[in-house]
Amino acid sequence: MPDTPVPSTAPAGTFGMSESAANRIAWLMSQEEHKGLMLRISVSGGGCSGFQYGFAFDDQVNDGDKLFERNGAKVVVDETSLELLGGAEIDYVEDLVGASFQIKNPNATSSCGCGNSFAV
Repeated sequence: MPDTPVPSTAPAGTFGMSESAANRIAWLMSQEEHKGLMLRISVSGGGCSGFQYGFAFDDQVNDGDKLFERNGAKVVVDETSLELLGGAEIDYVEDLVGASFQIKNPNATSSCGCGNSFAV
């Protein structure tokens, strides 16, 4: 059953990080030899619902990127992806099944069971 999108009151050009996500991102970056890395979150076509989230380490902020920071963690999102992620929040969840980053995207009208892809 697809997740019901959560209405957002956040402005379209914003992106949030839960405290749990910020702590995990900061910890992951501290484990890397290369300092100055950020978590880049992107959206591309594909996945079982139409769009899919991408996560990668990056040390560059390009023209049109927006940088979001919390508790020493840095997330960068490109302008095109932010159009589909505006008002969304990344969270880090640990449960009996495992641990993962999850995007709570108010723009998604549906998502797949694994949460890695969505439709608008």
